[in-house]
Amino acid sequence: MRAVITAGGRIDGAFARAVGTRVKALALVHGKTMLARMIEALRMAGVDEIAVVGGDEVRQACAHAVDRIVDESPSGSENLLRALRAWPDRERLIYATSDLPYVTSAAIGDFLNRVGHGTLAVALAEFAAFEARFPGAPSSFGITLSGERVVNGGVFSIPQGATEKLAAMATRFFEARKRPWRMASLVGPGVLFRFISGRLRVSDLEAMALHVLQVPAQALRGCAPELAYDVDLLAEYEYACAHA
Repeated sequence: MRAVITAGGRIDGAFARAVGTRVKALALVHGKTMLARMIEALRMAGVDEIAVVGGDEVRQACAHAVDRIVDESPSGSENLLRALRAWPDRERLIYATSDLPYVTSAAIGDFLNRVGHGTLAVALAEFAAFEARFPGAPSSFGITLSGERVVNGGVFSIPQGATEKLAAMATRFFEARKRPWRMASLVGPGVLFRFISGRLRVSDLEAMALHVLQVPAQALRGCAPELAYDVDLLAEYEYACAHA
C-alpha cells in the first residue's frame, strides 16, 4: 500500500513567528512535527511506501523517513496534481494532509479497513464526537448537510483507475475545497439548490462523485475525530499544543 502526503502549505505573520518556520507541516506539536506524526501514523497503519510533496525544508526534515520526495510547486492545485501522480503504478493511493496534529495509526487503520474495495473514500467524523474529543476547540469546524453536522477529515483512499479522473478536475475542486456551496455548484444547479435550501445530504455528495468520476464513492461516517482536526490558524495550533 502506498501513500502521499502534501506538505507545501505556507504560513506567515504571527503564526510563522510562533512556530519558527513558514512551512506549516514542520510546526512542532509536543516535540514532533505534524508531518512526522503523519508519516509515523501511516507506517504503523501498514503503509509500505510514502511520498511527500514539499520543498527543500521538507526534504531535509523527512527524506530519511520516506521513500520519495516530489518537488513542490508554488501552486496549491499543481501540488495536488503532483500528489495524485506520485505513484503512477500503484493499485490504491492513500492521500493525506500534513496538518493533523492528533493523527494516530489506529485512526488511519480503522478508516482503511472500512473502505470498500475499489471505492473513493473520505473520512468523516460526527460533530458530536468531534466536539466531545476537542471541547472548546477554536474556529467552526464542520459543515451542516440536511440538518446534520459532520467534520471532513484529511485522509482519503483513492482506488486504482480514479487518479486521472480526479486530476482532470483537481484544480476546480481544490479551489472550492473549503466552500461546500462552490463544490456543489461545480456539478450542476440541482445540487447547488439542495445545498442552499439545506436539503443536501451526505448521500447526495456520494452520488455526485459517482456521477462525475464514474467511480464508487463513500463518505465514511463515524471516523475518528483525530482525522478531522486540522490546523489552518494560529489559534488551532495553540489549542493542539495545549491539549493532549
